[in-house]
Amino acid sequence: MAASILRNACRRNLLQSYNQAAPLLAVRSVTLKPVKAEAPSDESHDDRNARLNRPQSPHLTIYAPQLTSMLSITHRMTGMALAGYATLLGVGALALPHDATHYLTMLEGLSAPSLMALKFTLAYPFAFHSVNGVRHLFWDLGKFLTIKEVYSTGYTMLLISGVVAAGLTFL
Repeated sequence: MAASILRNACRRNLLQSYNQAAPLLAVRSVTLKPVKAEAPSDESHDDRNARLNRPQSPHLTIYAPQLTSMLSITHRMTGMALAGYATLLGVGALALPHDATHYLTMLEGLSAPSLMALKFTLAYPFAFHSVNGVRHLFWDLGKFLTIKEVYSTGYTMLLISGVVAAGLTFL
């Protein structure tokens, strides 16, 4: 009994508050616009955007290269190079007729500068990707995330990766 009295009182209060607010509510009118004919089915994405006067989105060519973007792109490229090296080594071990010592003795015939260039070409992606990976681990810990620190660790990483690659080259 008490619950029904309370329910009725709440309903009356709700109706009174709605009636007081009703004149304040604005009614929106909806206007329907006619739809233009369908676009041709053979119309390309670019043609449709040109017909509708939509601007073309900017591409990477409008941006000036920055250290951060270049290091990010290089990190991805060195990762792909390392995956390519591993794939070639594995496929070569399976498909080539001789063992690895045969091919290493062939490399002994190269001149010293050519051999050093080959070794550096193999060592630099490993050094860059490894040192930059350590830099990313520091970022994951929440360290060196200000713009100044990102740039200083970027230059430091380039220096260290060059030294590591040179060290691996001279082994």
